[in-house]
Amino acid sequence: MLKRKATKQLQDWKKTKNKKCLVVQGARQTGKTFIIRRFAEENYDEYIEINFKMTPSATEIFSGDLDVDGMVMALRFRFPDKKISPDKTLIFLDEIQECPEAITSLKFWADDNRYDVIVSGSLLGIDYKRSSSYPVGYVDYLKMHGLDFEEFLWGLGLSEDMIGSVRDYLLHKKAIPDAIHNQMMSYYRQYIAIGGMPEAVQVYVDSKNFIEVDRIQRDLLQGYQYDIAHYATAEEKVKAEKCYLSLSKQLLDKENHKFQYKEIEHGARAQKYYSSIEWLLSADIIQLSKAVSDIRYDLDDYAKSELFRAYTTDLSLLIAMKDYSLKQHLVENTLSGTTKGGFYECAIADALYKNGYTLYYYKNDTTKKELDFLIQKEGAVIPIEVKSGNTKATSLTSVIKNKPDISYGYKFVDGNLGISEDGIITLPLYMSAFI
Repeated sequence: MLKRKATKQLQDWKKTKNKKCLVVQGARQTGKTFIIRRFAEENYDEYIEINFKMTPSATEIFSGDLDVDGMVMALRFRFPDKKISPDKTLIFLDEIQECPEAITSLKFWADDNRYDVIVSGSLLGIDYKRSSSYPVGYVDYLKMHGLDFEEFLWGLGLSEDMIGSVRDYLLHKKAIPDAIHNQMMSYYRQYIAIGGMPEAVQVYVDSKNFIEVDRIQRDLLQGYQYDIAHYATAEEKVKAEKCYLSLSKQLLDKENHKFQYKEIEHGARAQKYYSSIEWLLSADIIQLSKAVSDIRYDLDDYAKSELFRAYTTDLSLLIAMKDYSLKQHLVENTLSGTTKGGFYECAIADALYKNGYTLYYYKNDTTKKELDFLIQKEGAVIPIEVKSGNTKATSLTSVIKNKPDISYGYKFVDGNLGISEDGIITLPLYMSAFI
């Protein structure tokens, strides 16, 4: 049973006085339903779960007046073995996008405040647009992703104090002992090959069987393609799928990782495909890193929306687009060239995204300066370069030297921790989980 950080967030929500309904968002198969069920079993006397896709007849509960007493009575008739007691029962509405009236009802549950209500759905953000009255101001949000590297380590059996000791090396800017560092790099390469989707991670933890992991990853990718076919408009279906499946070529097979429409099909243009990118973004199927024209706070003021890099929201989906043999190369560290650099860049993007950062990058063809990522933390810009080896970070050095408001930057490498006099903090790739 995998330990997830979302459990603590759910517990904090439960303790909140005058709590709102909780919307658990995220792409399919990130573990939303599982974590909510486990939380309900451990923290409530009873819980009621309605999956509107599995039992569409349950929409009748919300077809009349949406007063709470009326809805509770309808629930009692449907579930006669449940008491549905205030403060002791969790009501869990899954696949809620299939019942717009249930979305509307969240306002009334929140106003009443006697019952704890959690809702979820695979493409919640998109399908909320179908609701007759979206309950703005009456819901809180919890965003779930696949497992991050720290959660993956928990799954492998590493204790929090072991992981904390690794984090301490970052805090004190000290090199990690080789015995620990080499094992952490081994774990990290396993994580890149497996990704963070709970089902794939659980199978690996239980069996260490990469063939079975590969089968699950490909099933997950097919499921995402199904979501595109099922939820996208007729006009977007084919275009969105083509955009999505082009990501492995965009990120792993070429030096320039800027999203290029010509990689989707010959002669393709933004005018035809940009709406598909927006759809994939809204569906939590991709994340974007936008180019900026200048490296200064606030980066969003300098973002160029037409220039971006697109990443999958979990490494599982990217690896499933490629040949199975890549897993062995990743784990054994026998990759080289563009593919190796591309995977490491995607892994850092994955870590930053799961840590809640908005991603940007910088590239100036005139000055030849390029920074793989820019993030913002505590009102400051932090530049980042990713190296598949431990080569010089020329652009990073130049930016720190010439931008007085930027005091340091990170260089993530396939190597150990170190600090240079010019403000560059060199970190092992796996330390991206802790910044």
